[in-house]
Amino acid sequence: MDLLSVILLAVGLAMDCLAVSSMRGIQRAPRPWLMAVLFGVFQGGMPLIGYAAGFAFATYVDRYDHWIALVLLALIGGKMILESRQPKENSSPKAEEMPAERRSMKSGISELFLLAIATSIDALATGIIFVPYSFGSVLLDMAIIAIVSFLFSLLGYDAGRRAGKHLSVNVELLGGLVLIGIGIKIFIEGMGWL
Repeated sequence: MDLLSVILLAVGLAMDCLAVSSMRGIQRAPRPWLMAVLFGVFQGGMPLIGYAAGFAFATYVDRYDHWIALVLLALIGGKMILESRQPKENSSPKAEEMPAERRSMKSGISELFLLAIATSIDALATGIIFVPYSFGSVLLDMAIIAIVSFLFSLLGYDAGRRAGKHLSVNVELLGGLVLIGIGIKIFIEGMGWL
């Protein structure tokens, strides 16, 4: 996969990290660096699991990989777009308004692990689109995805902390559109139309 496609895929996948970390920024939750590291590790690692599963079935997948990529990315992107249209609950109090014991519960390390897993489930499914590529290039692609997710997590946290509840960009909608666009591009290339 070319570098631009990998970067666009990484940005699309990182939108969940951006959205979650911005909410943690609004709450002024502690440990933003740990959160960013965990989000990056899980976003970069989950596609490897999907890649391994897809590689086991590579002979069957090879002829249809561009169709699979289109369907998977369209489903994931569509899910993100649908979720972006649902009303968000903004009733959670800011961190400084919460009791100390509730604040520590919200900022626990186990919660960060659960958030990292939840934001990277979509990345698991995208691993199958890397089956036609060599393992060395896939590792580099996963590193790019991990770094972009790490950076977007820190960016989201800082934006949430600064802007409060007045974020003007619907990051889930943008991420969904990017993933669908990448799926269409892979499909067009796989069909030999480009």
